[in-house]
Amino acid sequence: MLTIKKLSKRYDNGVQALNNINLSIDKGMFGLLGPNGAGKSSFMRTLATLQLPDSGSITFNGIDVLAQPEELKKLLGYLPQDFGVYPRVSAYELLDYLAIMKGLTNAKARKEQVLTLLQQTNLYEHRNNHVATFSGGMRRRFGIAQALLADPKLIMVDEPTAGLDPKERIRFYNLLSDVSENIVLILSTHIIEDIQELCSDMAIINQGQVLKKGSPKALMNEIKEQVWFKQSKNLNISELEQQYNVLSTKSIGVNKAVYVQSTTQPESGFELIAPTLEDVYFNTLKMSKPPSSTLVSEERE
Repeated sequence: MLTIKKLSKRYDNGVQALNNINLSIDKGMFGLLGPNGAGKSSFMRTLATLQLPDSGSITFNGIDVLAQPEELKKLLGYLPQDFGVYPRVSAYELLDYLAIMKGLTNAKARKEQVLTLLQQTNLYEHRNNHVATFSGGMRRRFGIAQALLADPKLIMVDEPTAGLDPKERIRFYNLLSDVSENIVLILSTHIIEDIQELCSDMAIINQGQVLKKGSPKALMNEIKEQVWFKQSKNLNISELEQQYNVLSTKSIGVNKAVYVQSTTQPESGFELIAPTLEDVYFNTLKMSKPPSSTLVSEERE
C-alpha cells in the first residue's frame, strides 16, 4: 500500500506543481491521467525521492519515504519521461551494470534476469549493440527493462508508451499486466487508452490537484445516460458551446461531430451513447474550471 497525504510542491518560479494531494494506492496498476503540465511528472519525481515536497507525507509498506529514501530505492523501479544519457556500451553490459547497482550480486541470477528482460522488451537481438545507437522506441524499451530489474515492489512509469509503435505498445501492455498483479505499479500518462486498457484504479490530475479517483468503470458509470452525440455538415460548434457542456469534437469525413454531456437530450438529432473514459476525462477537466472561464471543446482523436 502506498499512502500519500497532503503532498504539496511549489517551484522557485512560483509554479504550484502539487497542491495538497491525498491518495491511497493498493497493489495492481494505478493510472495517473492528466494533460501535459498537470503535475504528473512532479508527482512521480517526488514519489521517487528525486525532489522533496514542501509539505506532506509518503508511506510505502511501512516505510516513511521522505525520512528513509534509501529504503524505498531498494524496492523501486522507475522509468522517467526522459531516461538518461547512454554511454557507448552494449545493452547487455549497461543492463548488467544497472543490475549490480540495484544489488543483484549473484552473477548467474543476474545474467538470467538481464537476458529475460531483454527478451521481454524485444531487445535480445540487439543486446550487443550500443544503447547510444538505439532509436527512440528502443531506448524507451530499454528504460522499461531497467525499471523491472531486481523485482521491485513499487514501479512508476512516466509516459511509458511515448515513441512505441502499435505492436510494441501491445507488448508493453502485456508485460505490465504480467508484473503488476502483486505489486504497486503507477502508470502516468496523458494517453487515455493506456489507462482504460490497463488500470483497475486511477486518478485524474490537473493543476497539481486530484480531481477524481476511482475505477475507470465506476467513473464512466457516473455519467451513464448523460453523453450525447451528433454529426452533421452544418454543426455550429461555437453556438453549441454557448448552450451545452461540449466535451469534445471531431471530423468524420465531411461531417463535424460533437459530444455533449447533459441529463436530457440537448436538441433534436442528438443520440444517447455509452460514455467512454475519454468523456469522463474531458467532463472532469471542464467541471474543474472556474465558472467564469471560457470553455473550449477538446478535439477528439
